[in-house]
Amino acid sequence: MRATEMLTAAGAGGNFPLGAALLAFAFANLVNVLSIWLKEKKWDARKFLTSSGVISSLSAAVASLAVAVGQQEGGDSSVFALALVFAAVVMYDASGVRFHTGRQAALLNQIVSDLSPEHPIISTFRPLREPLGHSPFQVFAGALVGCTIAYLMGKSYV
Repeated sequence: MRATEMLTAAGAGGNFPLGAALLAFAFANLVNVLSIWLKEKKWDARKFLTSSGVISSLSAAVASLAVAVGQQEGGDSSVFALALVFAAVVMYDASGVRFHTGRQAALLNQIVSDLSPEHPIISTFRPLREPLGHSPFQVFAGALVGCTIAYLMGKSYV
């Protein structure tokens, strides 16, 4: 299947950067779902859209977007600069702010679970969502997947 056919099938309508980003996002999430299935021996398609797994799917998407824009518009274009800065911010947020927020959520959940059942907070507390971000390795893996996908797609598109 040619790159233009893949883009149309992916819903990108011939837009190479968008198609590359969508494909990288889907591929990373597929790897994540499969790795969770292998580890837990349980299939849960809802995990396809969660921020957990061995590869950061958002990092894959934004890295792929930046590489595709660079291939299409050139490394000296303003659009490439925008895509590159956007990718850097998303990846920094995933491995920094959201990763540490998830660790704090896990700690708070543990603290609340250790409270006595009579404590007033127990009746209104809903456990906080813990897998919010990714480790630096998961972000790097996502970026590597995204760059590779965009590069390979670009060889047959651009």
